[in-house]
Amino acid sequence: MAASTGNRTRNVSLAHNDDSDSDLDILDQEHGDIAARPIANLYGDPSHEQLHVRPDAPVSPDARFESPESSSSGALANGTINAEEKEGAYVDWNIETQGRRVGYENLSAIDWIFEYTKERQRLRRLLATSSGWSGIIRQLLDNSHAWVVLVVTGLMVGLVAAFINIASDWLEDVKTGYCKDTATSTQFYLSKQFCCWGHDELSQCREWTPWRKALKIENLGGAYVVEYVFFVLYATLFATSSAVLVQGYSHYAKQSGIPEIKTMLGGYVIKDFLGGWTLVTKSIGVCLSVASGLWLGKEGPMVHLACCCAHLAMRPFNSLSNNEARKREVLSAAAASGISVAFGAPVGGVLFSLEQLSYYFPDKIMWQSFVCAMIAAVTLQALNPFHTGKIVLYQVRYTTSWHAFELVPFVLLGIIGGLFGGLFIKLNMFVARLRRSESYVFRYRPILEVSIVAAVTAMINFPNLFMRAQLSELVYYLFAECATIGNNDIFGLCKATVAGSLSMVSLLLTAAGLGTLLAAVTFGLPLPAGIILPSLAVGALYGRALGVVVELIHKHHSGSMLFAACEPDVPCITPGTYAIVGAASALAGTTRMTASIVVIMFELTGALTYVLPIMIGVMLSKWVGDVFGLRSIYDAWIQLNEYPYIDNRDDVAVPQVPVASIMTKVEEMTCIDASRSYSVEDLRNLLRTTAFRGFPILRQHRPSAADSIVASTLQPARNFLLGYISRTELAYALDHARKLDGTTSPVRSATVMCYFMHPNEHEPSTSIDLRPWMDQTPITLHASSSLQLAVSMFQKLGLRYLLLVERGSLRGLLTKKDIWWVLNANEVQSSSAQFMPGAGVLREDRGDEPQEDEEVEGLLRDER
Repeated sequence: MAASTGNRTRNVSLAHNDDSDSDLDILDQEHGDIAARPIANLYGDPSHEQLHVRPDAPVSPDARFESPESSSSGALANGTINAEEKEGAYVDWNIETQGRRVGYENLSAIDWIFEYTKERQRLRRLLATSSGWSGIIRQLLDNSHAWVVLVVTGLMVGLVAAFINIASDWLEDVKTGYCKDTATSTQFYLSKQFCCWGHDELSQCREWTPWRKALKIENLGGAYVVEYVFFVLYATLFATSSAVLVQGYSHYAKQSGIPEIKTMLGGYVIKDFLGGWTLVTKSIGVCLSVASGLWLGKEGPMVHLACCCAHLAMRPFNSLSNNEARKREVLSAAAASGISVAFGAPVGGVLFSLEQLSYYFPDKIMWQSFVCAMIAAVTLQALNPFHTGKIVLYQVRYTTSWHAFELVPFVLLGIIGGLFGGLFIKLNMFVARLRRSESYVFRYRPILEVSIVAAVTAMINFPNLFMRAQLSELVYYLFAECATIGNNDIFGLCKATVAGSLSMVSLLLTAAGLGTLLAAVTFGLPLPAGIILPSLAVGALYGRALGVVVELIHKHHSGSMLFAACEPDVPCITPGTYAIVGAASALAGTTRMTASIVVIMFELTGALTYVLPIMIGVMLSKWVGDVFGLRSIYDAWIQLNEYPYIDNRDDVAVPQVPVASIMTKVEEMTCIDASRSYSVEDLRNLLRTTAFRGFPILRQHRPSAADSIVASTLQPARNFLLGYISRTELAYALDHARKLDGTTSPVRSATVMCYFMHPNEHEPSTSIDLRPWMDQTPITLHASSSLQLAVSMFQKLGLRYLLLVERGSLRGLLTKKDIWWVLNANEVQSSSAQFMPGAGVLREDRGDEPQEDEEVEGLLRDER
């Protein structure tokens, strides 16, 4: 039928997300300063929450979308608008934009470019609507949001760290005894340290009551058995309770959380990973895990807890919580506070976040990280959980220096640390893969596995004095000088004879070997557990053993030229310094960090003179460890879980092939033809029958009879790339279409048509314009470009997908997951070997999606 001027398009709207920052109306390069141009109020005002086609004009290439209140605005004619008119001004969807977004699906990548463009638009709107003193105050308040969040985060992290320190120490001591009540006070809640406060020697403490004494067992053999049984039972109870908490309340509270934090900061979305239940569960669970005596630490989990605190503190501030890029900036700064309270090293925490965690770390984030880490450390210092003036139990100070001949054992410690780190990662990965095999007996019994591992660990720990102690207490005594220990040398490190020293060396090395095996088995269990403190403990054990050996050699050959620099009658060798260098080298071998470890150790010891030996040990450890593989323990777990993390600082070897050789070709994809109309039911069927996470929008080129011969001889059938629409946005737009004729029922009729470009013919009486939900400016690359260039674009721009074109026609698509597969082709598991180009973030196998009550084991595994 011929179009009639009397026909009018009925009003149809799309109820969009009420996120105040979820829409992009005008691009910077298209319009310049937003303060001088009319814009639509699409940012959260309920009175303008719906868009509709103007009822006074048919759909045409010049149609405009506008708010009901702005159908007549004389100010637009002369180019001047006031604040009220600006709120209702029109927006032209013919102008190419990145489209509107409704948020990101779980286990999907964010669009960094979109998020930062959205932030620029928000700041321009703020500037455009701010004038006078009130405007200045609004801008200052807006700029203060991040600082308020970081200050609150620092306070919260300090409180959480104090709680964990106090609770874990008390639970740890309960395994050996309790503090007896006196006639004037109740003291059962006191740890051994506070129960015996004021006594120079622990043997003088009468209030602390071991279990053998409480049960009045005088026989030495019987007393040993009773203490052994209590030790094993309590250790098993604590570990099992921690695993039950994780299984019952938050699966995301397990392990250290650093691989997941690193993946999230790289631009991935893991919903509920930083939720309130995760914070509570992990805070309590890490106390129980540490108290169980398992070879694990709380330092890694503290980073996860710090990010949870920041996530909760951000919620009241929409400028941060509604922008995924800014949210990750705050999380990068908050992560530093976790290491700050774990080691008492604020500067080391900043470097840890920069070196190990952060994907994007500009100068402003370094300053914010420092402030957050400092506030967390000051809060913990004010709470003083140990009543010693120290914010970590193993913080020591050295009064002596080192000698040139000691460089030889320091170099040896660095080599040993690299060997330890490389072998430990291999062993831990072997155990982790064994757990995931179908033949593993505890594959579907995680709590039973935790209980058995805890019981076996306790039975191995108790006979060895060095393994029986809490790891933080063990590390403190291994680090400390004999002059500072005094009469509280519970391990006999400073009172041994020659024979006793040799026996002690054997115990230290045995503890280091068994600790390595136990830590490799423990790291990966479904309970809160970190690997930093066990690495420090193992390194300190073999470092102290080497220090004792060097000290014995000096005692028996003090007149040798080798020890000519030593002064007579003055201690020349300090075994504690060897423990420090050994601990730093072991941690470097495991995590492959360098500068942050040196700074953390310096802040722990306060001895500037020992920075050089620590640097030598760390440097050699990393070099030797890299021989076994370039991945740290955290990167190895990212690889094992198949998280699509692409490090923007990695200089990885990229195959010298064109990008077209690995892309998903357009013939293999499902695309939307914008030259035809689709009904609502057609598009819903498209969503139901395809497994893509998005659809390119194309306009097919149909040559006329005059140029059909030329077109067929010069090039294949062409298409014109118009844009891209995500599955999420398309589904949301269809589900939230509403009539504006007084009803609120969803538009369900199969006759309701949708279009992605202005039609050339008359539209039906009711239609839906989906152009606002299209990304009309997707990032593209020529299909003949090199893969190296495509990889660089994904690394530097943080892309989700890349469209490959040739002369304006779509030739294929490349996703972030495709790049991950290519870069890790030699290391992926056999289960992951069924790679096909394009099986990335745009595809999903609905049959493998986890249910709400199932554990999410790996992001890629759940998304394929």
